[in-house]
Amino acid sequence: MVEFSISNARYNYVHDQKYPSEDVDIHHIILKRSGAKYYFVYALVLLVLACGFYMYVFEEKSISLVYYSLLFDILLVKLLLRKPVNKESVVIMPAFGVQLETHYMSGKVIRCFVPIDKILKPVLLECVTPVTCYWTLSLIVREESEMVLVFKNLRPPVKMLVHVWKALCAATDNKEETCTHTE
Repeated sequence: MVEFSISNARYNYVHDQKYPSEDVDIHHIILKRSGAKYYFVYALVLLVLACGFYMYVFEEKSISLVYYSLLFDILLVKLLLRKPVNKESVVIMPAFGVQLETHYMSGKVIRCFVPIDKILKPVLLECVTPVTCYWTLSLIVREESEMVLVFKNLRPPVKMLVHVWKALCAATDNKEETCTHTE
């Protein structure tokens, strides 16, 4: 049963209450796929391949040109369609821990479990690079040298991350004084 959802141009956020027990809290960030991108990539691939065949048949160029265009097409498809992630989920079980799930388009699911007693604090961080600026949600984990990213592949906006962050704060028993943010 969907309890709450937010959408924007790239992502859907769904707060799910699948189980009758309210102890399990599930948050999904789902990537919206655009069909136009796939049509564009495949049309471009067909155009490059058609040019290679045209050069081979009508201008009597070497067959290796067709092979090179086919190799270029494979590289083009891999580069332009390289994000195979469908959605990332956070399953919060206050008695046990937090399960982080990454769902791929192939159907493969990678899960990572962090016990609740190892989580020191969930934090919202603003990451600034020379090219872009984005928000990320991380967990400070006891006896780990690095923070654990909650959403490793997707970069949802902060308005979606805040809901997951508040649920993580509530599950780890962090008080409002230590789990504050400014909008």
